[in-house]
Amino acid sequence: MAEAEFNATGVRIERSLRSVTRAGQVLIRDGRLELLTSYGSEIDSAPLGSVQAGRPWFASGDQARATVNGTRYVLTLGQQDAGSCDGPATARRFLDAVRSAQDESDSR
Repeated sequence: MAEAEFNATGVRIERSLRSVTRAGQVLIRDGRLELLTSYGSEIDSAPLGSVQAGRPWFASGDQARATVNGTRYVLTLGQQDAGSCDGPATARRFLDAVRSAQDESDSR
């Protein structure tokens, strides 16, 4: 199995203003974005070429949004381990990982 290009745990994942999980996992590997529960069950996944990601204009710096298979999710990154994880930096790394993986797939 290939190493993950991005991996964040303790992520709050919301869909339509409802919490799906408060301690989920966001994983980018093998050209796919996976949203997982704290138990490792898949919430949603899709190839990165079909994922849209950005920062919501109304949100704090530790949040990102992702549209996966037509469903919009708000991801609050770095909230659980506040002492050891910088939320805004994690959100920025997530967006950079999505963009760079999409750029790689476009160049193929």
